[in-house]
Amino acid sequence: MKAFILAAGASTRLRPLTYDIPKPMVPIIEKPALYHTVENLKKYGFKDACINLYHCPEVITDYFKNNKSGLNVIYSAEKELLGTAGAIKKHEKFFDNTFVVISGDGLTDINLKKVLEFHKKKKSLATVVLKEIDAKFEYGIILPDSNGKIKSFIEKPKWKDIFVNTINTGIYVFEPEIFKYIPANKFFDFSMDLFPLLLKNKKNIYGYVMKEYWTDIGNISEYKKGIFDVLDGKVKIKSASSYNEQSRKDVKIEYPCFIGKNVKIGKNVVIKPYSVISENCEIGDNVVLEKAIVWNGSKISKNVTLSNTIVGFKTIIPKGISLFDSIIMRR
Repeated sequence: MKAFILAAGASTRLRPLTYDIPKPMVPIIEKPALYHTVENLKKYGFKDACINLYHCPEVITDYFKNNKSGLNVIYSAEKELLGTAGAIKKHEKFFDNTFVVISGDGLTDINLKKVLEFHKKKKSLATVVLKEIDAKFEYGIILPDSNGKIKSFIEKPKWKDIFVNTINTGIYVFEPEIFKYIPANKFFDFSMDLFPLLLKNKKNIYGYVMKEYWTDIGNISEYKKGIFDVLDGKVKIKSASSYNEQSRKDVKIEYPCFIGKNVKIGKNVVIKPYSVISENCEIGDNVVLEKAIVWNGSKISKNVTLSNTIVGFKTIIPKGISLFDSIIMRR
């Protein structure tokens, strides 16, 4: 099986976290979101993938060069964004059978085997994976009938348009015939352009409502939510082993939280729930962390309090300060 991983967004909604990295490379418990996407594809037998690139492309290529993906990966660099459908048109010859398209910046443990079985059973040209959620207005909403056949799409709806709660997750299954409807060398979007065209031509498009976990990490609040949900066990992902000195009497650790490998922790440190300390970090004496997400290689000096704060890669927090609802990145 082959997959196309969408990783070529401009990454603006997640700034400042994404000034120097693409959105799919923000860490979810140490590993990039894109890593978890690849791991899920491997779990369900995928062997080949194409990943499109745009913002800071070398961050993705270097990561998988140094951390083998286990997939046969080709990259598709875009000098100008081609849209979700325009991006796959470039690789029409690569996808010679049923294939999956998945967003690199989503966090999910979706059972792709079930999606493919549904797609084959319905003899669908295109299957859109849907998720029932409460907050509807930020996503495109889908109107399927009782059999799952899609009747219409509303991309980025206004409140007056909202009357269902099934949204588009950005995960699709396609047959190669789909390329007949996508123009070459032109910006073309699945929801805005391709799907309305398929409906106009009375082609079979079905919606599969997934039951597993899914969230879009496209903004700061959703990014934090994804990490907190991992800590709560709501989504199954691979992560490194946690801190192995939990018996220290001078360190108070309240779970759920995560502490990675090679972390140095000083005296009288309090680590409260929903904090993440990634590998190779240093935590000074008398530090209090609460819902703090500290990326790899950072140093928190002594007498610091961090609450609901994200600390970027290899960032030094000077001693004696308190930060609340903040994002600190090394530039």
